[in-house]
Amino acid sequence: MSQSILNCMPGASTGAVVVTDDLNYLGGKRVKPRQEKNLEPVYEPATGRVLCQMVPCGAEDVDQAVKSAHGAYLKWSKLSGMERARVLLEAARIIRERKENIAKLEVINNGKSITEAVADIDVAWQCIEYYAGLAGTLSGQHIQLPGGAFAYTRREPLGVCAGIGAWNFPFQIATMKSAPALACGNAMVFKPSPMTPVTAVILAEIYKEAGVPDGLFCVVQGAAETGTLLCHHPMVAKVSFTGSVPTGKKIMEMSSKGVKPVTLELGGKSPLLIFKDCELENAVKGALMANFLTQGQVCCNGTRVYVQREILPQFLEEVVKRTKAIHVGDPLLESTRMGALISKPQLEKVLGYVSQAKKAGAKVLCGGEPLVPSDPKLKDGFYMSPCVLDNCRDDMTCIKEEIFGPVMAVLPFDTEEEVIKRANDSTYGLASGVFTRDISRAHRVAANLEAGTCFINNYNVSPVEVPFGGYKNSGFGRENGQVTIEYYTQLKTVVVEMSDVDSLF
Repeated sequence: MSQSILNCMPGASTGAVVVTDDLNYLGGKRVKPRQEKNLEPVYEPATGRVLCQMVPCGAEDVDQAVKSAHGAYLKWSKLSGMERARVLLEAARIIRERKENIAKLEVINNGKSITEAVADIDVAWQCIEYYAGLAGTLSGQHIQLPGGAFAYTRREPLGVCAGIGAWNFPFQIATMKSAPALACGNAMVFKPSPMTPVTAVILAEIYKEAGVPDGLFCVVQGAAETGTLLCHHPMVAKVSFTGSVPTGKKIMEMSSKGVKPVTLELGGKSPLLIFKDCELENAVKGALMANFLTQGQVCCNGTRVYVQREILPQFLEEVVKRTKAIHVGDPLLESTRMGALISKPQLEKVLGYVSQAKKAGAKVLCGGEPLVPSDPKLKDGFYMSPCVLDNCRDDMTCIKEEIFGPVMAVLPFDTEEEVIKRANDSTYGLASGVFTRDISRAHRVAANLEAGTCFINNYNVSPVEVPFGGYKNSGFGRENGQVTIEYYTQLKTVVVEMSDVDSLF
């Protein structure tokens, strides 16, 4: 079935695609939920039209999905790591082969530019390929004990893991959660965002085509109620969530009832520090990459841009010039550099933050307004002009709260000590960045910033080999990198006595 809609993609254009396939995937096939009620419209952000209807899963559907996943897990977990790796490598190959079509479908459902979407799908197959490479390396430890006794450890899968995704990277997040889970021998029931339900089902079909047991990767659609059912289900062993801080706290609370481990990748309000000795051209490009990818809807974006006072005028002049030149329009066109925000409420929320910032004294140097592209079919899409704010203060709402839109806020600073203190004065700690030619300063600043990632002389570069996750309210646990194996396995200790038992009784 994945091929049916994907085969339509080569000739697809914005405003012309309608999704009619079932979007829930249980037991190796697309299915309708038991009860078709509480349908939610899913929009094409570029045009504002309804793309399809999302039919949420109820309690019986979630239960069926988890039980189906558990049955598949019992088979999958018995395979060797190398056997699992071969299946995952095949899934990566299929995604790589179909990446252009998957990317197009992602754009239609999500609104980001096709250039970015293709890069996202590349990251997705690379992620699966990476964890396929690790699957055969999972091992324990041998510990020699007195008297010839010894112990060893076994790294074992958890069972059925629940993955709950976000709408900004729908396909990529589904792979970032499922690839390490499956490599370790687990099964996964994945719930996409109700706003982007379309491409996770494509991933499920690709896994099946690659050879995983039916049910190993299930997709259940829905909003908060469906997520709650997953968190409370007694056969779910772990929950991995990407999304907002308030929802993450609820996920953690619900999962605690069953003592389930959780991975939380939450929001951010990340600082980007630009020192006067930087390579200014690179710093400007880095600031643009830190703020305007995916229309600014990226959790790790460096939206608090601290620029050393001596170079602030030159920086602002160049960054405003380049921001004004960003082409906003039809996301399926190669020439487009910024597409549409995910929804009308999100667009209104971001515009509201800009308005509030102006009232608080910030100066809008460019953008920050609704935008209607020249193409008539895009007139109802969710577009805005990318925005640069100057004259900001640390106590402003636009500096303290995550906007999640194309809004860059610029603040001056004087000394390294001062800017580190200001950068760390946040409840978030997802990412950070520093631009400087001084290698000692670069590493010193990186060591002192309270964030899960620090980029030096670049920003938003996240290879699959590198762990990603937050400090403070930005969550805990990691995705990507070798360390993620620890979050999808549990350690068993086996103690072996080679002599007689020495008993006190």
